[in-house]
Amino acid sequence: MKIQNLEELDTPCLILDKSLLEKNCFKARKKCLELNTILRPHVKTPKSIEIAKIALDNQEGPITVSTLNEAEYFASAGFKDILYAVCIIPKKLKRLNFIQQKYSCMIRMVIDSVFVAQEILNYSKLHNANFEILIEIDCGEGRSGLFHQDQKIRDISRVFAENDQTNLIGVLTHAGHSYSTKDKNEILSISNIERAEALASIKNFSNFNKMSPVISVGSTPTMFLASNLDGISEIRAGIYMFWDLAQASRGICKIEEIAISVLASVIGHNHQRKRIIIDAGSLALSKDVSANNFMKEAGYGLVCNPDTGIPFDGLNVSEVHQEHGSIDLESTDWFENFPIGSLVRILPNHACLTCAAHEKYNVLENEQITESWSRTNGW
Repeated sequence: MKIQNLEELDTPCLILDKSLLEKNCFKARKKCLELNTILRPHVKTPKSIEIAKIALDNQEGPITVSTLNEAEYFASAGFKDILYAVCIIPKKLKRLNFIQQKYSCMIRMVIDSVFVAQEILNYSKLHNANFEILIEIDCGEGRSGLFHQDQKIRDISRVFAENDQTNLIGVLTHAGHSYSTKDKNEILSISNIERAEALASIKNFSNFNKMSPVISVGSTPTMFLASNLDGISEIRAGIYMFWDLAQASRGICKIEEIAISVLASVIGHNHQRKRIIIDAGSLALSKDVSANNFMKEAGYGLVCNPDTGIPFDGLNVSEVHQEHGSIDLESTDWFENFPIGSLVRILPNHACLTCAAHEKYNVLENEQITESWSRTNGW
């Protein structure tokens, strides 16, 4: 296999294998059908309209975002059902409401504070704004959210009890701590706890008997290992679209399923230290080394054949500076294989962070780069 026009690309840059992307997205949709629940893809991973449409099989929602910039970007492309899955603060309500009105969409928001709930209600009344709210539940990650038995859940539900414009519609939780293990039985247990905590929290709503709540859960590991999601409305996951070494190191995916890589050029040979130097450093790859917890050989990314995307045995990016990456060699024979100006591809530790530094995807299809897809960045 030889990719025809790879040499024409400026490096460093992203390479996205469209066939793998489509297979990964199909697999996730199939899993959610088996679990009888809705997939709400988390598009913070790709931040791309074209990729979001593939994830949704060319539908326009529902989606999850992590910034209001993402919300506006996708709303401007016609997505109507958007969940902003980061706790809102009062000063962001004006922008969120503006996006809703401009693009005739609904951006569901997340809270875990009685104070914020009251501020949302006040803004809603003052500006005649319609909002939909979910309470974030902490199912064990310890980041944000309330425990299912917390009195504040009932207090928040009372704030919205008699309001027609702003509705408390359910709960959201995120089992991010599933990333801390590679034990599949433990991940399954976390998935079961995630479901149980979310369902239990609804009973603390003051109007529990009068509603059919949205119960939103999600992480990629718990989605794929879940066996029972009865009562769950939707799953939020995102990294499955691309996969990365962090997921492969846990056995959630295979290395050959990783759809995203960074194309880099060899810019130097350090014979004294037996190192190849490439033009992809910490900005192009990120400094995330999370895969190393379970895959010691991952380094800052695995070095691959530029045409096949298959990793070379024993080669990783061992050190990064802002615009330099170093590949340590066991033998000086490798220098002949990587002359200055030659190309390599790097599989990332954490695709979300790696992609965040780039403005577009170079799409690989049928052994050639066929087009580029833009992505949004910022907040």
